[in-house]
Order: sequence, then structure tokens, then C-alpha cells
Amino acid sequence: MNHYETVFILNPVLSDEQIKETVKKFEDLLTGKGAKFVNKEDWGLKKLAYPIQNKKSGFYHLFEFTAPGDAIAPLEVEFRRDERIMRYLTVSLDKHAIAWAEKRAKKSKAKA
Repeated sequence: MNHYETVFILNPVLSDEQIKETVKKFEDLLTGKGAKFVNKEDWGLKKLAYPIQNKKSGFYHLFEFTAPGDAIAPLEVEFRRDERIMRYLTVSLDKHAIAWAEKRAKKSKAKA
């Protein structure tokens, strides 16, 4: 099981219900492929550094999870197919990145 982190940006014109539905869809896809979630974060609506599809903002979400290597390709195919997703990035975390992610998660939970 490899440790991964995925950040994706959702279209800003979506309603709260559509956002929850989209996030749930990708959570279910990952758990169906044998992934275990370590952390999930909703970063909210943020301004983009440059326009994407003529949009200047987007809803950011982060998934940190452990999964077998063959679970990533179907996830990224589904990201490409879904018109609600503007951008995504999945990275494999090494031991230093895992430690940093744990610190970030503790810090964000302390704020909440």
C-alpha cells in the first residue's frame, strides 16, 4: 500500500449539494479500489492563480489516503471524464512528506 495525496479543484458554479455529491463519488471510487483515507480536507472557495476554463476561482479538496498502486489510474480517468473537475494532482508521498502531512492535519484540526 502506497501513501498518496490528491488535490482537486471543482467548478465554482456548483451548488453545495453538487459539491458534496462529487466528493462522495470520488471517495466511494477510492474505497471501492481498496483505499483507506488518512485525512480529508475541504479548503473551500479559493481564487486561482490564472483562469481555468474562464473561471477565476474554484472549490479545493484534498484527499490523503493509502491505496494499492493500481487504484490511481481509474481515479485519474474519472477525474478527466467528470466535467465538474477543473484540475487535479495526485502525488505519492515519501516518509518526509507523510510527516509533514501529519503536522498539517494536526494544525488544521487544532484550528477547528
